[in-house]
Amino acid sequence: MKKIGIGLLGLGTVGQGVANIISNPNDRHPLVGELELVGVAVKNLQKSRDISLPESILTTNALEIVNNPNIQIVVEVIGGIEPARSLIIEAIRKGKSVVTANKAVIARHGEEIANEAKAAGVYVLIEAAVGGGIPIIEPLKQSLGGNQITKVSGIINGTTNYILSRMDKEGANYDEVLKDAQDLGYAEADPAADVEGADAADKIAILSGLAFGGAINRADIPTTGINQLQSIDVNYAKELGYAIKLLAISEKDKIESQSQKSQPLSVWVEPTLVPEDHPLAGVNGVNNAIFVEGNPIGQVMFFGPGAGSGPTASAVVADILNIAGIQLMSEDKSSNLDPLLSAKSWRSCHVAEQQEISKKNYIRLIAEDTPGVIGQIGTIFGQRKISIESIVQFDASESEAEIVVITHKIKQGFLKDALLDIKNLHQVKRIAATMGCL
Repeated sequence: MKKIGIGLLGLGTVGQGVANIISNPNDRHPLVGELELVGVAVKNLQKSRDISLPESILTTNALEIVNNPNIQIVVEVIGGIEPARSLIIEAIRKGKSVVTANKAVIARHGEEIANEAKAAGVYVLIEAAVGGGIPIIEPLKQSLGGNQITKVSGIINGTTNYILSRMDKEGANYDEVLKDAQDLGYAEADPAADVEGADAADKIAILSGLAFGGAINRADIPTTGINQLQSIDVNYAKELGYAIKLLAISEKDKIESQSQKSQPLSVWVEPTLVPEDHPLAGVNGVNNAIFVEGNPIGQVMFFGPGAGSGPTASAVVADILNIAGIQLMSEDKSSNLDPLLSAKSWRSCHVAEQQEISKKNYIRLIAEDTPGVIGQIGTIFGQRKISIESIVQFDASESEAEIVVITHKIKQGFLKDALLDIKNLHQVKRIAATMGCL
């Protein structure tokens, strides 16, 4: 039986992990032994690496991999938008299936790539793009396919979860823990994509399309990172029975007009208060977790390592095996595309306007410590039809007090109007923080 030729684009941390698995098939699924690493594109042939590969299969020209007739599956693990996007599309047009871990490309160009793959009769699989080694992409496409998914929420960035876990457990400040994360290799020298929420937004864009059946515009997702989070809010949340996590959330609007041509989704990324008894509250360190709610499944959570060579390479090779198994069974793969594995969008979706998103909220106000101020704040919320779950005064001094309000679930447009009214109260000095709350 002829082996399936694999071409790697990139030999960094993940690429080396993939090459190691393919090169060492013993005690793995028998299909791993049917894979052959035919070519690997690298930036620098002389670079020292933790894996030894024959020089004959290395090249600095990525198009050699894409054009090689002995390669049936191209694995893209170079990251970034370009040239990754162009190489993926060129490989598809050459009749090759693609496996990629590239969340940035899929979040922005996933629909274009899926259309190209459908036209060419090949697969593009993306399990490693979200959650590292956690199997979440294929479960959403297949195992949970019979459900009406209502909400997907998750901790899908290990760097920020490590930082927030340390701030919560040790009372450490943000800058101190960020430096430790960089020293340990959990955070990049430029951590902006992680701490400002962009990485999580890429991933929830992908999960939204799978869970709800249609691609959304990545640029429309409201995104707030943890880089402005203050330790005092972590402490107050803890006193109130919450942990703060950077959550990415996508929720199907509960009121849906039959005449709507596009399904509105409430999607956002934000530091969020999570009740201590919620499964996501106990996810610490660099781990990830995705919480899926639907009918009739109820609630399920996928938990595990969200990044790193081993976990991500595990997900990449799982995708390779899915494709390889089908190719080995059929010489004419174009006529045997598995509709669940290829998972084309089946309806149109869009991100709801930010003011239409409904959620619970945490608000911290700095106000004068004078009689009646809490009552005035409560009155304004009432006038704006906002129900308050709790309102607590912390750390009163001679001149000012910190007031923390947790609302029930309300539209963010109502909250915005109420906060404008509250800012105009002469007793309120400033609105110090606002966050979501589960």
